[in-house]
Amino acid sequence: MTTRHDTAAPPTKEGGAAPGRPAAVPTEAEQRHRARLSRRWQRDKRWSPYAFVSPFFLLFLAFGLFPLVYTGWASLHQVELTAPTDMTWVGMRNYTRIFEDDFFWNAAKNTLTIGIISTVPQLLMAMGLAHILNYKLRASTFYRVAMLAPYATSIAAASLVFVLLFGRDYGMINWALHFVGIDAVDWQNDKWPSQFAVSSIVIWRWTGYNALIYLAAMQAIPQDLYESAALDGASRWKQFLHVTLPSLRPTILFTVVVSTIGASQVFGEPLLFDANKGASGGAEHQFQTLGLYLYEQGWVNQHLGRASAIAWTMFLILIVIGIVNYVISRRLRASS
Repeated sequence: MTTRHDTAAPPTKEGGAAPGRPAAVPTEAEQRHRARLSRRWQRDKRWSPYAFVSPFFLLFLAFGLFPLVYTGWASLHQVELTAPTDMTWVGMRNYTRIFEDDFFWNAAKNTLTIGIISTVPQLLMAMGLAHILNYKLRASTFYRVAMLAPYATSIAAASLVFVLLFGRDYGMINWALHFVGIDAVDWQNDKWPSQFAVSSIVIWRWTGYNALIYLAAMQAIPQDLYESAALDGASRWKQFLHVTLPSLRPTILFTVVVSTIGASQVFGEPLLFDANKGASGGAEHQFQTLGLYLYEQGWVNQHLGRASAIAWTMFLILIVIGIVNYVISRRLRASS
């Protein structure tokens, strides 16, 4: 019988691990290379976020801040479109002239009325559509995409279609009114009908967009609130009044402010609705907005200094709207 003699393993140091190869000591060149990589990584970690967002700020500086500052400087000078580099200092004269101009106040009134006529029905309809889409419907995705179709449509194409609809002698609107015993309406030459027609283009284009905003806010409301209201015997209408609307107050305020800002800048719709395709907003300026008035002064009458003053006046109006929005939102947050 053969006896097996196994060779015992050498004793290990405390800790149970066998002694390994000693770690190689980096040379001085390797240490400098590692230090250089560490510094590069630190710089990359610190400055890369600024590099990623820099394109936005560069574009904003070129197409946002610089035109804003240059327009403010030009509003203090007399400058014409034919010689934009020849500036004559006039101070606040451009502002006093536009405030003394009856066409400016007419454009401001038209902007206000068109804004009210378009914003109020638009948001009410958007709220109703969002409330309907919030229920489980077949082909709900199709309806939501259809809501965005007017927003994706070109303003020029939509305005030309509405010009055909509101035609005095051949329009479909007057054709429908004829069947209910109403005489033909001159939608392009009468003051209130023309403003209603321009507002209808804005309503058609932005109602679906605001409806999707309301829909997203409605879907964020906890279902427990509706279940509790249903257990208390609240009908669907009462649930809408006492659960949905209070939860949508910040969203409603947001859409009101954004729609108000958009209404103050209405330009394409009245420009293309005009039969003469001019910037006068009708033969008697009956639907000329501030945007059209600015365009008329700057590119038709070629008074760039006066147009710059109008632009800055509109900018200050938007700042006032933003301040009012901030005050109201703070009060709403404090009350809630």
